Amino acid sequence: MSVFIHPSSYVDEGCVIGAGTKVWHFSHIMSGCTIGEDCNIGQNVVISPDVVIGRNCKIQNNVSVYTGVHCEDDVFLGPSMVFTNVLNPRSAVSRKHEYKPTLLKRGCSVGANATIVCGHTLGEYCLIGAGSVVTKDVPAYALMVGNPARRIGWVSEYGEKLVFGDDNTATCPATGKKYVLKNGMVEPL
Repeated sequence: MSVFIHPSSYVDEGCVIGAGTKVWHFSHIMSGCTIGEDCNIGQNVVISPDVVIGRNCKIQNNVSVYTGVHCEDDVFLGPSMVFTNVLNPRSAVSRKHEYKPTLLKRGCSVGANATIVCGHTLGEYCLIGAGSVVTKDVPAYALMVGNPARRIGWVSEYGEKLVFGDDNTATCPATGKKYVLKNGMVEPL
């Protein structure tokens, strides 16, 4: 299985792109990037130097993935969502040595037009609602919305809302997989 790169896109030397990955119109993959197998890079996407994208990630149109971002496998980045990489940007002040790392753990999804402020970790399978602004670490399986984003519930690996009973367990309505809420955190059973 080969890599597809649309003729209108640029891929700089020194990138590693996994088999089955597709890079669509007007995108730019910069030097030193690592992109896993079976990814889909949408139209008008920029992936800055040294970014790591895991396997089977979906990056929708108009997303810039800045240096310091690391996406594990199965991450979804919705249309026009935004990353930052410094906390106090100034045009006249170079802050490349101050980039803050941002980690998106396996299976997390970020909705359209959401903003992820740098220096935070988004936990496994969390779901960030469209337009939300993430300003702190996000627990695994958390459903986050608003500005600033706050947890309003929990979701399964399938993305379905979980309802916990008196025994602190919940079942995904789509898959039947069970989860437990223990010490304020969700884990699969």
